[in-house]
Amino acid sequence: MAAKIMIPTPLRIYAGEQSTVEVQGRTVGEAIRHLTHRFPDLKHHLFEDEGRLRSFVNVYVGDKDIRYLEGENTPLGEADLITIVPSVAGGSERGTTGTHPGLTPQEIVRYSRHLIMPEVGMEGQKKLKAASVILIGAGGLGSPVALYLAAAGVGRIGLVDFDRVDLSNLQRQVLYATEDVGRPKLEVARERLQAINPHILLEIHDTRLTSENALEILRPYDVIVDGTDNFPTRYLVSDACVLLDKPNVYGSIFRFEGQASVFWAKHGPCYRCLYPEPPPPGLVPSCAEGGVLGILPGTVGAIQATETIKLILEQGEPLLGRLLLFDALEMQFRQLKLRKDPRCPICGENPSILELIDYERFCGVTDAAKQEGADTFGIEPAELKERLDAGETPTLIDVRSPQEWEICRLEQARLIPFQELPSRVQELDARNEIVFLCKVGTRSAQAAKFLRGVGFGKVRSLSGGLMAWARDVDPTLAQY
Repeated sequence: MAAKIMIPTPLRIYAGEQSTVEVQGRTVGEAIRHLTHRFPDLKHHLFEDEGRLRSFVNVYVGDKDIRYLEGENTPLGEADLITIVPSVAGGSERGTTGTHPGLTPQEIVRYSRHLIMPEVGMEGQKKLKAASVILIGAGGLGSPVALYLAAAGVGRIGLVDFDRVDLSNLQRQVLYATEDVGRPKLEVARERLQAINPHILLEIHDTRLTSENALEILRPYDVIVDGTDNFPTRYLVSDACVLLDKPNVYGSIFRFEGQASVFWAKHGPCYRCLYPEPPPPGLVPSCAEGGVLGILPGTVGAIQATETIKLILEQGEPLLGRLLLFDALEMQFRQLKLRKDPRCPICGENPSILELIDYERFCGVTDAAKQEGADTFGIEPAELKERLDAGETPTLIDVRSPQEWEICRLEQARLIPFQELPSRVQELDARNEIVFLCKVGTRSAQAAKFLRGVGFGKVRSLSGGLMAWARDVDPTLAQY
């Protein structure tokens, strides 16, 4: 039986950059094992060592999750399409209730295109004015969401961020301009959004969202919009929304692909129902490592803003129980059905998570993990420079992508992209000291750990990566 498998962008580097692969198999399990036999590098990303599918990898046949069919034994028909959906690094009861504030003559003119719509009208615009929404993150996703919610007249908007504007943000974070580089993001965001709509109230939370402050910060808002870029904060936001009974308007982006949904435990699944566990640290590249099309967060952020306004207006069908997938290269939207997991540890029938936990530890980003992953094998840029100047010749292996290699590199280094390392180990001489390099030290630390695991003794990783080298040794090296 021939079947087609859709390969998501983060995994295409392990499948010859193909988006769709035709395989043989009578069941889902047979088809996926045929896929990993053809592309062995995929196996580690899809299966545990014991042979089970990883918990952060969901598999759909058509629009149905195989966890609610027959699992890997789900039979395949001739026209069935298998979709792999891995994790990719958002009140009141469906809108505000009660008496809504009136609109001023200026607001009536401003929102006139809303007011003549039967789905909005005066009453709907008053709901928007009475509503409160908080955005977690004022970056790629948070920028378009904030702009559209402010323009739409959402009366109270909270922003949570603690970062400053960086030149590399401007390719996609449309809240900011070149002259804003170096300024606190929330300071700039407040000025920009207030200029767009002086009738709204902006509340700034210049802090990192943590288990200690999340419930206090999120509680006063009707809708939570998740614009985060890391797994610990994403699980924190999701769990806090469940505990507070708030809708979580979710979005994520990577390269040319995006995801969006609305998680609300009272009415459907939560984020943990979709992804019970996070991927191990370093396995899923971030946008800083893998890149993202600058326009993509605009598309996904606009979807998040749309879902937020629908929730407030109580109009249409929100993305509850549905995961929307967007492929910008194919210009294609697909929709998958989500189900509430009765075994979910926070929103299931017998919850075991009753309060917020340590999310960095849950996601494996602990001090011990950092020590093992980076410091144990680490060599500081200044030390490496001193040794190279003294005539020592360790083997320098750059594990970044060929695209990153073209941006900047050390002339003594040799390129072996991280995903190719397992199949090219034989090219390395275990008698030599090997120093791995990458952008910020994450992939190089993983490479060093891998090589130690297969018997290499003298292996190091450049701490902080080439960006630390540019900062501490050679400021002429291009930064990105």
